[in-house]
This record gives sequence, structure tokens and C-alpha cells, in this order.
Amino acid sequence: MEKRWVYKPMPDDVTVKRVSENLNISPTLASVLCQRALCSFETAKAYFRPSLDDLHDPFLIRDMDKAVDRLNEAIHQNEKVLIYGDYDVDGTTSVALVYSYLRQYIKELDFYIPNRETEGYGVSSQGIDWAYEHSFTLIISLDCGIKSVDKISYAKTKGIDFIICDHHLPDTVIPEAVAVLDPKRADCLYPYKELSGCGVGFKLMQAFAIQNDIDTTSLFSLLDLVVVSIAADIVPITGENRILAYYGLRVFNSGAPLRPGLQALKELAGLKEELDINSIVFGFAPRINAAGRMGDAKRSVHMLLAETKEEAFQKADIINESNKERRGYDTSITKEALLMIEQDSMLRKSNSTVLYKETWHKGVVGIVASRCIEKYYRPTIILTQSNGKAMGSARSVPGFDVHSAIVECADLLEQYGGHMYAAGLTMKVENVPAFRERFEEIVSRTITEELLIPQIEIDAKISLSQITPSFYNIIKQMKPFGPGNHAPVFWSECVFDTGSCRVVGDTHLKLRLAQDGNTPLDAIAFGMADHCDRIQKGIPFDVCYSIEENVYRGVISMQLRIKDIRFAS
Repeated sequence: MEKRWVYKPMPDDVTVKRVSENLNISPTLASVLCQRALCSFETAKAYFRPSLDDLHDPFLIRDMDKAVDRLNEAIHQNEKVLIYGDYDVDGTTSVALVYSYLRQYIKELDFYIPNRETEGYGVSSQGIDWAYEHSFTLIISLDCGIKSVDKISYAKTKGIDFIICDHHLPDTVIPEAVAVLDPKRADCLYPYKELSGCGVGFKLMQAFAIQNDIDTTSLFSLLDLVVVSIAADIVPITGENRILAYYGLRVFNSGAPLRPGLQALKELAGLKEELDINSIVFGFAPRINAAGRMGDAKRSVHMLLAETKEEAFQKADIINESNKERRGYDTSITKEALLMIEQDSMLRKSNSTVLYKETWHKGVVGIVASRCIEKYYRPTIILTQSNGKAMGSARSVPGFDVHSAIVECADLLEQYGGHMYAAGLTMKVENVPAFRERFEEIVSRTITEELLIPQIEIDAKISLSQITPSFYNIIKQMKPFGPGNHAPVFWSECVFDTGSCRVVGDTHLKLRLAQDGNTPLDAIAFGMADHCDRIQKGIPFDVCYSIEENVYRGVISMQLRIKDIRFAS
């Protein structure tokens, strides 16, 4: 698939020189920092040396004082408190975090995760009824609730109060809960808007500790759960999220014993080296998610709360089997979806993809949407049937707000919600054809041709000779990498392979690249085996890449991870 190389604007020379001298780094790396608005010694210091002291005051979140007061009242009155969370990774880690912290202060505490198949996303009537039947008078909802206006009203008729902790975009009407904690509220002045749902739950616990003169240091051991939520929910790793992720990864990599549930997942995923955001995204998130996708998400919470290694491995094994089952559905439904596109001439030429089949497994439609984008790069919605309705997941391409496009179809929908790049929706089955037509019209009208071509953002042009251990050491200090703080991408022109180019794993390339006589550097190019013949003939090419460490038999070396290859003709 053709890719666009998008070159980030170069900062002015004066600023770059000042940053380079102040930080004693190369002008190239100084320009990379300036592109990230790190143009002063103070901002660079905060970036390279994240500090827990820089976390914002949790009471800056609107309604936080009300939330803590209501929680304290529940404790003093010996009320039964229910922790209610979504069934995805962000929701289950949120529940595990808040439950594990509050159980030392609340005698009557339990948690509830809605069933994906029978209750769907968010606060459900069934969940409220269950809370009422078991005499709960306070529910803390995590990673959901901001759109549950009717459900919160229903809970009030049952004598149940709600504290909502959410991070999704609210509608114009805010639920009438005791407290609604959501940095994205228009009337919330909290300085950082991109917390995960688990991050909002953490801020509630931080405020609870401050209000009750409890040492907040004990909270920091819970940051392992926060970083898992940050990685899995693909929120920006900037500002406060970067601090939380940095120290969350420290919990994983400090050498101290891990939470038994996460240790079990680490071993089942075969992760032996130092963990980073990618390790969590690909090693932890699918397994934790699989419980909710294929059965009961409460299994994930029980695993995360396990206190012994034996209990954790027993529960993690079940979740791992669910993940294997999920992969089977994922593969077969993706093949079916791609075939539907290939066999429909109109659909192949469309600017969007909307597919519906009543027998597809509800738990994997979001994954299938992402897989389809890998082949047909455009906003994609995959729908199946559940409880007599068409429901599904939307995924987008960088730069296009799929949630806004869905909002324009609101009259055809019964429920919807989400983010700029991911959303969920439900409609009557008979509305699917009209929705497909409307959605395609909206996308075609609002998307640009450029957004339909995958882009690679490039930070700077360098020569291979600039890539030294000291150069890479600065890049390592820019971690953790992820959305909003991607690993720097460089490009070099007129490079060639020194004769070691070979295909590995059927579709990948292993190379040793040289340029102007420099010492060759190892490189890996995933999915680019088609270029092998031309490279082996010695034809020079331009290449864009990030720099990473490769560990082989205990030996660590630098390696270029190639993102794209361009020949002159």
C-alpha cells in the first residue's frame, strides 16, 4: 500500500541552536524536541525527568469534592458500595484499581461488570436492579456513565446514588449523579483532558487519600493498572498520562514482585525483556479484553485482584484460552469481511466501509474493523446482530473524526458513543442500508484524498553515520512512546544493502544498510519482502525508520525498524 511521507516543519535555527546548547544534544535531536514544543530547559527537564510531584491536584476536576464527600458519607454510614465498570481493559483495570484500594476502608464492597451480550456497553438497567436487590446505595461507575442520563435517573428512583468517573465526550445533558467526574466536561477546568477511565478512577482515589490525610505513596503501586489502561485505550501519552505511564512501567520493570495477575499474563505472553507500551498493547491488552469479548469480563477483574500466584495463573489460563478462541473468530470473520469488500465493485470504490452480518461474533467486530483498515484504508464500521438490533464498532484513520460522522446519523441510531477514532453504535436492523448510504455520503463529503492514504510523519533527515550509541541514548530517554509521543522517525537517502538482504517469516526483510561508507546498521522491514529483488541487485533507495534496540541471545544492539522504502524510479 502506498504511503505518504509527511515531513514535520523544521523549527527555526536560533531556537534549535539554543536548545542544543542548553541540553548538550545534537541539533537534530534539538529540532525533534522543538517539534514537540519542548523548547525550554524547564519543559525539556519535565519531559526527560517525569515527576509524580507534577501530577495535578485532583480537586481541580469538577465535582471531585462532592464525590469524596459522598464516599466518606458511605463509609461512615456503613453503606454497601458497588464498583461498576466497562467490560474492556480500561474498565476492568479501573474496577481492579478502585476496588483494591477501597476494600481496606469499606466493609461492604463489591464490583459489577455488565455482560457484553445481554447488557451491552455502559450502565445497564440490569446492573442497577442487581445493585438494588443486593441493597447497594452507592455505585461508582468507571469508564462509563457520562451518557447514561436515563439510567442514573432510574437508579435514583431505587434510592441508589451514582459517582460517575468517565473520560468519554459527554452529550449536552449531564446525568444527575451526585458527582460527575469527566475532564472532557465543557465546564470542567482540569488542566489535562486525556486521562483514561482508569486514570480518572486513580484521581478519585488520590483525592480520597488527600481529604482523609492518608499517605498517597501507597497509591503509586497501583500505577501498573493505570499504565495498562493507558496503553490499551490508546490515549495520548502526553502530560499527566506520560507521568502515570512512566511510573507505571517502573512498577513492571523495577525487579520487585509484580501483581500476581499481571505476572501470570507476562509469562503467558512470553515477555522476558523490559516492558514498554507496545509490550502491554500486544501482550496484555488482548488477553484481558478476551474475557469480556468471549464470555465474562469479571474473570479479568478476579485475575487482576488475585493475591497468590496459584490463583492468578489459574484465572489467567482461562483468559488465555478465551484469547485463543477470540483469535479464531478474529481470523475467520476478517477473511469473510475482506471477501465481501473484494466481491462488491461499489464497496471497493467507496470512501468508507460498513459491513453487516447477523452471525458475526459481537466480541471481535472492533478488531475486525481495524483489520479491514489495514487492507482498505478508510473509516470502517463492522456490525452484527445482538438482541434483535444491529450493533457494532467503528474505527477511523488518522485525521478523520468518525464519532462526529456517526453523530450526523443520530436519527438512524438508538445508541452511540466513543472517541474521534473509535466508537460503538446500535440501530434497528432495517436501518442498516440507510445508515450505510448516509455514512458514505458524510465521509465522502468531509474526508480529504490525503487522509485516505496512510501517512508516515517524519521528524528529520539524517545520515546513517549520525546514529551512534550516544544519539540513541537520548532517544531512549524520550520513552515511553505511544500516541502523542511517538518514537522519532528519520529518513536517509541513497542507502544500500551490504549483501545480507534476505526474506524472513515469508513477508519480512532483514537488511544491513550502509551509506557513504559508514559502518553498516542492522534493519528489519516488516511486510516488505516485495522489495527484496531490487535491493539484492544493489539499487540504492531512500528509507524512513525509527531506531530501536534488538536483543538476540542476550546481546543488545541498535536496529532500524523500517517504515517505508522508496526507490528513485
